[in-house]
Amino acid sequence: MNQNLIYFFIAISLSMDAFSLALVYGTKNIKEKTKLLLSITVGIFHFIMPFLGTIIGSCLFFKYINISDYIIGIIFIILGLEMLLEKDKTETFLIKNFLSIIFFAFTVSIDSFSIGIALSLKENNLIMAYIIFSITSFFFTYLGVKIGKSFSKHFQKKANILGALILIILGIKYIFFNK
Repeated sequence: MNQNLIYFFIAISLSMDAFSLALVYGTKNIKEKTKLLLSITVGIFHFIMPFLGTIIGSCLFFKYINISDYIIGIIFIILGLEMLLEKDKTETFLIKNFLSIIFFAFTVSIDSFSIGIALSLKENNLIMAYIIFSITSFFFTYLGVKIGKSFSKHFQKKANILGALILIILGIKYIFFNK
């Protein structure tokens, strides 16, 4: 499978938290400027967090080639299961200022840090992955806040489930089919 396509599927799963929370925020009549700023900030964080994870992963694991596919697979499966088992994320705080936008972006991007650690074990030259993660999360966040009024109650749970299933499938791929 094309590496950029794999990165895109990972990006979709990473963007589901941002999408589902953005759906909820879309119901709160956020100004258009704030929707755009929120989406851009989430996109930036989805570039920075996996980059930091890759740096730390490279320093910690020193590229253990024999077990890297298993570790990547296990991390993806754990993140997917965590997404399936976590409590309802409908509790939100109001977006009042830039600090609350930063907090939102950080909380929906923290899982991309773990993905960065996982990818550091196997992949090189991950800039394209970070760009794909960033653009995809920007798009999903903006889409979420734009359609939030009419779709938040219907799609929030399904978006998290879809993201979790994508991560679990990719984890299984890395463990069993990446030899």
